[in-house]
Amino acid sequence: MIWKISMHEISMLGLMVMSATCGILGIKKISSGVMDVVEWELFSLVSSSIVFTLILDWVSLLFMSFVFVISGSVLFYSGSYMEGDKTSGRFMYLVLAFVLSMSMMVLSPNLISILLGWDGLGLVSYALVIYYSNEKSANAGMLTILSNRVGDVAILLSIGLMSSLGSWNFLFFSYYMGEEWLLLKIFLMISAMTKSAQIPFSAWLPAAMAAPTPVSALVHSSTLVTAGVYLMIRFSAALEGSWTQSFLLIISCLTMFMAGLGANFEYDLKKIIALSTLSQLGVMLSILSLGYPDLAFFHLLSHALFKALLFMCAGVVIHSVGGYQDIRFMGNLVKFMPLTVSYMTISNLALCGFPFMSGFYSKDMILEVAFMSWINFVALILYIMATGLTVMYTMRLIFYSISGEYNLGCITNLSDEDSIMTNSMTGLGLGAILGGASLSWVLFPECYMICLSSVMKMMVIMVSLAGGLIGYMLNMMSVNFTLKSFSSYSFIVFMGSMWFMPSLSTLKLSEKSLDSGKYMEKVLDKGWFEYYGGQGLYYMFSYFFYVLNSMQLNSVKVFLKVAIISLIIFVAVVV
Repeated sequence: MIWKISMHEISMLGLMVMSATCGILGIKKISSGVMDVVEWELFSLVSSSIVFTLILDWVSLLFMSFVFVISGSVLFYSGSYMEGDKTSGRFMYLVLAFVLSMSMMVLSPNLISILLGWDGLGLVSYALVIYYSNEKSANAGMLTILSNRVGDVAILLSIGLMSSLGSWNFLFFSYYMGEEWLLLKIFLMISAMTKSAQIPFSAWLPAAMAAPTPVSALVHSSTLVTAGVYLMIRFSAALEGSWTQSFLLIISCLTMFMAGLGANFEYDLKKIIALSTLSQLGVMLSILSLGYPDLAFFHLLSHALFKALLFMCAGVVIHSVGGYQDIRFMGNLVKFMPLTVSYMTISNLALCGFPFMSGFYSKDMILEVAFMSWINFVALILYIMATGLTVMYTMRLIFYSISGEYNLGCITNLSDEDSIMTNSMTGLGLGAILGGASLSWVLFPECYMICLSSVMKMMVIMVSLAGGLIGYMLNMMSVNFTLKSFSSYSFIVFMGSMWFMPSLSTLKLSEKSLDSGKYMEKVLDKGWFEYYGGQGLYYMFSYFFYVLNSMQLNSVKVFLKVAIISLIIFVAVVV
């Protein structure tokens, strides 16, 4: 019997082996407390050495373990999801290039070699977003790559500023950067904000949902959007004691709140999950700005597991219902797709911070540490409201797609019997249940000392219960009663459209330049430049050569005219 193994399975096996290797090495590094640094000096320029550096510590190795296990599951999953695609091989190579770029970015403590992975992520993400080759994908890809170019420019400027230090290895200098390096800190913060889609660069993240669903599962869990958070974790020592911490706290809390509001008004299944990713990125950066990079890294890893699983479940649902992504056209899926709905419920509960799921261990600890920290009243209120909004849009998603009335019309062949898709989700499902507890034992052998009042201690669970109840009741009312939101339509549109950020990032940003370009084309290119440019010169020289040619035809009339004109000129000069 000959076993036929596809390229997706080979890639999955290889990535799983690499994940296990990195995980074991990472746990060993935690227990030993050492790190390995490998350097290759390429050349020296004005006493500054251009080196390619790899850092093998517990942070990079554990993160790479999670990147490999999620990318392996996604590649195995895409073997069935992209089965009808004629260019599935190209898709697989693009995903592997994406993982390679992320690996280069994670394993490097050097800004120059980070730039290679950073730009590679931007380039490959553009190729993946425009994969379906239609107008919507092209527009989304252009918004994605142009938004990320702002961060690329900030990284380049940071490289220029660090050249005066004689090295671009931030492990050597991040602990000693005072206020004189404020500009460098601002550039690094801007680059992290663009990659992690914080305000005002948030519009590209929901737009990137034009990519295939397996790509979304990879991008929104452990690769592209987490690159900015990882960069800030590495540079967290440089931010301490600077006003950039306070600025990053307010921006990330506003992003949390804005994403939660937008998800409660969104009907596209993938965009709801994308906005939940944006909200969790705000959670990571907010706790990092409070001075707890280890908690941000903990939530980064636990979030990667259940968010990849949630996107995979969304892909199975979209695949089964004939390509629909509007949750209003779904409903009562629990009767037709029990296994997929079970995984989807597990990942949703982990997202809400349900006790003893993977998200609970990281999210609950983050919120309690934030409540215990010296934060202002605005940040505290934004934390509380964002937590309630997370449960609200999760309950809304469950109501419309899982437990509501069946609303799929003539589609009756719903099932989750695709073994490839369900098998690829099983490992991540176990991770969404057990991953948080396992990571907390590994990363925090000594418990955090959290001292809160009874009200603040119960605040998270009370806000979550209130958000879930309000969300479910509002959705039942929206189905059974007339909507009252049309009376304040402008306000509702503002809250549901990410505070007009997509239009501000696209049309409003380029409206004046497009209008001025159109005017210049009309007045200059098709006006004065046309008259005095190529066409005008052509007609002028053509007429001039016609006159010269006429003068050389030995015409008596021409000779008489020339003689008379010469005589007149001679008389005028003499007189």
